[in-house]
Amino acid sequence: MTGNRKPFIPKAGALAVLAAALALATAGCGTEDDVGNPESSLSLDEATAPLEGASPELTAVRDEANELLDGGPDAFEERLAELEGTPVVVNKWASWCGPCRAEFPYFQSQASERGAEVAFLGVGSNDSEDALATFLEQLPLPYPSYLDPDQEIAKELGGATQAFPATAFYDSSGELVFTHNGQYSSEEDLAAEIDRYAK
Repeated sequence: MTGNRKPFIPKAGALAVLAAALALATAGCGTEDDVGNPESSLSLDEATAPLEGASPELTAVRDEANELLDGGPDAFEERLAELEGTPVVVNKWASWCGPCRAEFPYFQSQASERGAEVAFLGVGSNDSEDALATFLEQLPLPYPSYLDPDQEIAKELGGATQAFPATAFYDSSGELVFTHNGQYSSEEDLAAEIDRYAK
């Protein structure tokens, strides 16, 4: 009897739904060629300049500007604990991710402007240390990034393992309050979410 079954062929409407779901699942992913090479809003000297008038914890973040830090989830969680009392913005990125490159100047600018009140951290996920370092030579950050080749840290960011980029917001009590999956289309959009969630 099983030999008489007809093969299942999805109707056109079902195929359209499947295509839309796949498009959503891969939203935010892309290559460097998808966005070109946006201009850095900071030089390396500007990104690594000492932070004036900030708490010791925020000064320590700036002292590691543009560095790639090892230690995995334990080191990342320890840093979050040290920053309790201060809101934290965590951006997950990769060198091969075109949308990450496109939004990097927004993070450079906002972290430079708000670094004395809000902690910024990066998480370089699903990528090699050499590739991440090359990326940071072109677009230096005024904060450090944690190496996360196997996305162990990304799992702590509110389900942000699939989306590239992704940005997690922690309030001053250390609670994860929001995760933005995908690219910010403007610095104003990023600034608005920092105002809303990084309190």
